[in-house]
Amino acid sequence: MIGRTKGGMNSKLHAVTDALGRPIRLFLSAGNVSDYIGARALLASLPDAKWMLADRGYDADWFRDGLKERNIEPRIPFQRNRKDIIPHDATTYRARHKIENMFGRLKDWRRVATRYDRCPVVFLSAIALVATVLFWL
Repeated sequence: MIGRTKGGMNSKLHAVTDALGRPIRLFLSAGNVSDYIGARALLASLPDAKWMLADRGYDADWFRDGLKERNIEPRIPFQRNRKDIIPHDATTYRARHKIENMFGRLKDWRRVATRYDRCPVVFLSAIALVATVLFWL
């Protein structure tokens, strides 16, 4: 699953999770850029999977093609302004709540929710530390 959330001080956290909603890849981008920046950064390092869940913000032909090249079936709903409608499996898409729950659990830590760290590297390190404690220990 891939998703993103807005952080403080105008940043976006993009994350790839496993099927249980545990983060395995994190990327921090500027808040005023498209979600495609995070998708492009995470595409090369995606783990082997049967399918990928993502929200409408990641609906792009080049992203879908990149997933198919890696033998990953995209389960991404189409954007409302798309001319050609691409069907998606709504039943599997319901599992996307796990990544939203992961972002919610990360924001339970005040340091992450309020972004005390001004430096993006330190902020991403704090997120990685919190994710390790919450999901992997």
